[in-house]
Amino acid sequence: MKPVITIVGRANVGKSTLFNRLTKSRNALVADIAGVTRDRQYGEGAIGNIPFIVIDTGGFEPVAKSGLIGEMAKQTFQAILESDILLFVVDAKGMNEHDREIAIYLRKLNKKIYLVINKSEGKTYEQSLIDFVELGFYEMFSISAAHGQGIKPLIETVLAPFDIIEEAEEEGEQKLKIALVGRPNVGKSTFINYVLGEDRVIAFDMPGTTRDTISIDFERNGKQYTFIDTAGIRKKGKVFETIEKFSVVKTLQAIADCHVVILLLDASQDISDQDAHIADFIVESGRALVVGVNKWDRIDNYQKEQSKITMERKFHFLSFANFHYISAHKGFGINQVLQGADDAYAAAIGNLSTPKLTRILHKAVEQQAPKRSGFSRPKPRYAHQGGKNPPVIIIHGNAVDVITPAYSRYLERKFRESFDLMGTPVRIQYKNSKNPYLQAKMHKRKDK
Repeated sequence: MKPVITIVGRANVGKSTLFNRLTKSRNALVADIAGVTRDRQYGEGAIGNIPFIVIDTGGFEPVAKSGLIGEMAKQTFQAILESDILLFVVDAKGMNEHDREIAIYLRKLNKKIYLVINKSEGKTYEQSLIDFVELGFYEMFSISAAHGQGIKPLIETVLAPFDIIEEAEEEGEQKLKIALVGRPNVGKSTFINYVLGEDRVIAFDMPGTTRDTISIDFERNGKQYTFIDTAGIRKKGKVFETIEKFSVVKTLQAIADCHVVILLLDASQDISDQDAHIADFIVESGRALVVGVNKWDRIDNYQKEQSKITMERKFHFLSFANFHYISAHKGFGINQVLQGADDAYAAAIGNLSTPKLTRILHKAVEQQAPKRSGFSRPKPRYAHQGGKNPPVIIIHGNAVDVITPAYSRYLERKFRESFDLMGTPVRIQYKNSKNPYLQAKMHKRKDK
């Protein structure tokens, strides 16, 4: 599992700046993941071969009990419970009473805590630390999140105790890991129980029954599988209970650790932005995907039509995924979903031959050339496979780095149609070919 780093501290000490630095983003890219308020943001980062999840929190006042400050404190308490590592951020300009209150609270926890003195630009290490020694933390770092100073030594030290995350299993791996994700009460546990033919997972009509991820091995048609049943990601404002402390983090980790994701939706409820945010995270993670629209038997024909229209609008970025309309309670459509998971993974790890990729590329360019950029037009020359799960297609040519996103989507559709790449995201990367004439000119200039 990926280590989880939570950034805590009083307001305006630079927590969000540090969050953006660690996630290499300008904003909280996944701030609107279901179950996450604006004051608790989740992102991903990596250093070397160690990826991690980082959580940004709002200004923290441990003694706050009510009002907005109290709600923000609840969010921070929740993030602390979810984390492996705490970065306690303070301002190098000086310590105040809030810093002391936070330090007293944190020292009571059984957590690995690092004191991070931010905004230390222009100060020596000793000058930064002198005001904060009394807080009683052994491991202290002087950084400038805004300028990127001291970030690398900090994160390398923080992640040193954690093992390198191994690369995904080779395609010959026998056991297919399937993560079942979705909002609470969409029928994830009922789905698993039907597949297993037993009440292996508690299933009853109460949202949030599953509190943690559960790995379940099973066999189907002579093939080995592992189900990862995840805790439902709760709606905003309903994530404070300690019993649900792992809901968001464990779900994000399950998506990262599996081969295929089955995203379950509830046809009897509105398809919300929450569902779309979960789907977007799955796509960004590069996971093969099957969508199961559960409780399809509970709605009438008019509702079915409206539901399909809504899904087409909110999941426009899932054109590569197959949607199955099912009833986990009655068992219809379940086999199609499982077969879809097999097919999606097969597409994700399939071999794409270089000659065929190049022929498809040439034909696509003949039918529709890329738009001119400035004085030159991009000229894609050939393509080859650069990775699997998800498939990565690398296109070489002249000026291909200015190919528009719209043209990339056009090429992706052509590759999908030819290789039947349904159920998996596809990544297209571009590499400019070296210009031998330009290199010759450069050598001549050097000789002169």
